[in-house]
Amino acid sequence: MLWLVLHLPRLPLEVFPGLSSPSAIVSRDRVVVADEVATSAGVLPGLRLAEAWAFLPDLAVQERDVEREQAALTRLACWAGGFTSEICLLPPQSLLLEVAASLGLFGGAAALFERIVNGCAEQGFAPQAALAPTPLAAQWLAFAGDEQACLDIAELPHRLGRLSLAVLGLSAQNHARLASFGACSLADVLRLPRAGLAHRLGVGMATDLARALGDLPDLRRRFIFPAHFVERLELPMRVENAMALGFAARRLVATLCGWLVARAAGISACTFELEHERGGRQPSATVLALGFSGATRNAERINRVLIEHLQRLQLPAAVEGISLRAETPEALSGRTASLFGERDEDASGASVAALAERLQARLGRDSVHGLSVAAEHRPENASRRVTPRLLADEKSTLRLATGQLEKAPRPLWLLSGPQALREVAGRPQCGGPLRLLAGPERIESGWWDTAECDAAGDVRRDYFVAISARAEWLWIFRSPAGWFLHGLFA
Repeated sequence: MLWLVLHLPRLPLEVFPGLSSPSAIVSRDRVVVADEVATSAGVLPGLRLAEAWAFLPDLAVQERDVEREQAALTRLACWAGGFTSEICLLPPQSLLLEVAASLGLFGGAAALFERIVNGCAEQGFAPQAALAPTPLAAQWLAFAGDEQACLDIAELPHRLGRLSLAVLGLSAQNHARLASFGACSLADVLRLPRAGLAHRLGVGMATDLARALGDLPDLRRRFIFPAHFVERLELPMRVENAMALGFAARRLVATLCGWLVARAAGISACTFELEHERGGRQPSATVLALGFSGATRNAERINRVLIEHLQRLQLPAAVEGISLRAETPEALSGRTASLFGERDEDASGASVAALAERLQARLGRDSVHGLSVAAEHRPENASRRVTPRLLADEKSTLRLATGQLEKAPRPLWLLSGPQALREVAGRPQCGGPLRLLAGPERIESGWWDTAECDAAGDVRRDYFVAISARAEWLWIFRSPAGWFLHGLFA
């Protein structure tokens, strides 16, 4: 096994993106964490608030919000689902990922480590990360800020031995006892007899050492991904331009896609809520409903549709926060990539689906539709408008429907209604006399809906393929009422 820890030492501060600098988070009148400006001025964790203000009179302070921190940690865990489903929350400020099974998917340990750390930074957090064969060793390395990967369990005594005793989180009494033994580093502790250490400092200390070195199993409770995705992101400042919301929305989309990967699911719809500043008669939120041609968990595809909506959106008031909801995930199996990276049928279908989604975002959902074959001989009723869904599991159905079409040629462009043609000396006319190339094809059907309103009714037609003087290929028919143009070939 291989464990990657993301330790977020500045999480209490990072969950308040709107704080002005210099700033600090306080709890029980003591500083918990401060930003870089305040830290450089001497405002350190544990300092009393009065002393901190003595260093920096203009220091902005905010009471610690543990619930907000846990919500941020949960959101980060959902995002990490894009790399592994084996995730453990380590409150209050750490996340544990088991990534051994993911190494082959992401190009090895170094590439995966870099990608996760960079992705965590893109989510707005500054992590201290570490990679080790046991979870507790990875935690201690992360607490110490040692980001050099440790992939071999035999290296753990040497790697952990370089750490200070501060990573153990010992009580002041136990720390003093170790100092009295002459132990100044973890290497000194590892050299002490394990039984004597357990007798003097407690069984827990010796057990932790054994778990960190891999001598004892270290069972961790796994994170349970929520059944529905509902996440909110507070903006660092008021935003009055809709396009400027795209950057923050990408964070939520990345979190959504990680959640979907862990659940082996996709979405056909999701909803963004743009929360406006309070006051006035403006609405409290603007709702953007995004729809897709089929279930997807592709972040770029979701972002493209979102940008199409934002480009045409006029905000009634400034936005202070963004929420994203996806409450109806659909099962979406993985796809096997082609051996040499060619664009196969799946890739082609996905590109057509993406085009349909962007057109719907620009023109409206009712302006873009697909066509479904109907079991009907009359051309007016042989196809029906449907929602464009290009799912992989529908391909066999589409092929079956295509195979049921008439063998005779059909035009791609069917007129909304037959157009009457003149007849001269027994020959139909359309910009001149027409020459018949194929036919007749007899279509006689529809006696059952003759009395229905707007129905095609009983038709008795002989269809022909004709060519005009301008070399146009036309689909025409003759009925008791005369000659009519019904469609044009490409």
